[in-house]
Amino acid sequence: MAVLYFKQLVNMETSQLQRLKQRYGIVGNDDALNRALEIALKISPVDLSVLIMGENGVGKEIFPRVIHDHSLRKGKKYLAVNCGAIPDGTIDSELFGHEKGAFTGAVERREGYFAVADGGTLFLDEVGELPLPTQARLLRVLETGEYIPVGASEVKRTDVRIVAATNVKMEKAIADGKFREDLFYRLNSVSINIPPLRQRGADVVLLFRKFALEMSEKYKMPPIRLTPEAQKMLVSYAWPGNVRQLKNIAENMSVTSEEREITPEILSLYLPAENTSQGHVVALASKEETHSFEKEREFIYQMLFDLRREVAELKRMVGEKHLPMVGRDADSPTSSSRGLAIYQPQPALGRPMEKTDNSLIQDAEEVTDNDVAAKETDKEDVVVDGSLEEMERKSIKSVLNKNNGNRRLAAKQLGISERTLYRKIKEYDLE
Repeated sequence: MAVLYFKQLVNMETSQLQRLKQRYGIVGNDDALNRALEIALKISPVDLSVLIMGENGVGKEIFPRVIHDHSLRKGKKYLAVNCGAIPDGTIDSELFGHEKGAFTGAVERREGYFAVADGGTLFLDEVGELPLPTQARLLRVLETGEYIPVGASEVKRTDVRIVAATNVKMEKAIADGKFREDLFYRLNSVSINIPPLRQRGADVVLLFRKFALEMSEKYKMPPIRLTPEAQKMLVSYAWPGNVRQLKNIAENMSVTSEEREITPEILSLYLPAENTSQGHVVALASKEETHSFEKEREFIYQMLFDLRREVAELKRMVGEKHLPMVGRDADSPTSSSRGLAIYQPQPALGRPMEKTDNSLIQDAEEVTDNDVAAKETDKEDVVVDGSLEEMERKSIKSVLNKNNGNRRLAAKQLGISERTLYRKIKEYDLE
């Protein structure tokens, strides 16, 4: 009987965790991740301060929401404050409020987050970045529930549960005199440690699949798939940016890769160089490389989707048979500055689009695509060659030829003003 009861208890806890993951879009079965979720659930009904620790990009912001939603305060306010994003000069005013005339620019009385969140939960993200004077005021609130707004003389009270998060090594910050030891112990009534992605094993593949499917549904393209060898490569990578970095790479690959089956060779184009001389793999990309990578990704996103809308709109106005061919032959794949070809939807590949496994992304945000242009271009091959300016020039020239040089009619069909058309004609030397 005791064994049966224990098995039922384990199964109940497992099912509860699964429901929790589905509700908050959490993907993964790592033991350390499950342990962190179990702690969050157990301490939710108890009014203790919680300190969540973990590296950047591991998803620390999910856990305060879980704690609040399962606490006795779930019907009250929940506020999230990024302490690292607020300037030192205004942090006290933001947290505790201020009186009219307390400082330059204080033209009226304002309540702070502690007053607004009274009775609820206040999530202090990047709490390790708080200046020392603010730390002293925060300590008093935690110990007595009392605070004084900036410029005021009257003591106010608040009943707020504090959940804090940081990626700072608190022991080192305390040793360096950057964080108060007494505040650390006051915040750390209960601690939750979120494991980095490099320690979560097979969860990396599950998360990659989730992000790939989300991109597939959002932009109506076949999802990318990893070969077994690519999966091993993905798991062995260090992921210094954790889940945030994995999501960026999955989204980048979904858009820019012509191949839907990702091999280690293709994957290596998207992963920064590695250095294994230390305890784990560390990316070596310089600031210049990282910067160019981000710029390239943003450019490709904008170019691809804006181009699709523009081409579809032109085809509706001019007629598909009159639209000029933009780009080079299909045998000549286009490439970005890093040698990454831009994905072109190709229905005639002989392989139907895979059905989305909704069990993996039950709580992913539903996206409704009302963009008719995007739907139309799913059925056609668009090859990008050269710049958007060249595509625009060729399209304007084609419409002008169709209308025998009549600029008024051409402008009407292009959906632009005559003045804009005249400017474009002069700019592209089409006279």
